[in-house]
Amino acid sequence: MPRLFTGIAIPADIALSLSFLRGGIRGARWIDQESYHLTLRFVGDIENDTAAELVDALGSVTGPRFEMELRGSGHFGNLKPRAVWAAVSAPPELTELQTRQERLCQRLGLAPEPRKFTPHVTLARLKGRVSPLEVEDFEARHSGFRSPPFEVREFVLYSSRPSKGGGPYVVEETYPLL
Repeated sequence: MPRLFTGIAIPADIALSLSFLRGGIRGARWIDQESYHLTLRFVGDIENDTAAELVDALGSVTGPRFEMELRGSGHFGNLKPRAVWAAVSAPPELTELQTRQERLCQRLGLAPEPRKFTPHVTLARLKGRVSPLEVEDFEARHSGFRSPPFEVREFVLYSSRPSKGGGPYVVEETYPLL
């Protein structure tokens, strides 16, 4: 039973610049730079038959290539921060791609994604007693972060094994954008 999700890979040069943001939060589990991605749709653990159907069906999800950039930082979890991330300047094409994938997953009988789509690249997962002040300081220090724009030419179906932090991720299939 594979654990699957779709996403956009972050180019190596931008992943390297993201890796320089690490540090300053005690107890953070920093994501390896080769695992940086933007999740479009978390699918989760599904049966092999459904996974095969998903692989085929994702080929019908089309859209134009587009440019995006990373800009600033943020976190999830107000009083108990659980992740820090680089923000994504989301062009309409990104949101449309995510919406098409969400609809497809629901047509295949998968449960709707309960969370609102917030485009981001997770930099670290936070567990235990993480200081909200350290998280605020991290965000303040990196509020001016900005990557160069990069072209998104494809999206990826990834698999992961159940583990702390998720990775390493395996590219199962790549789907080109037009």
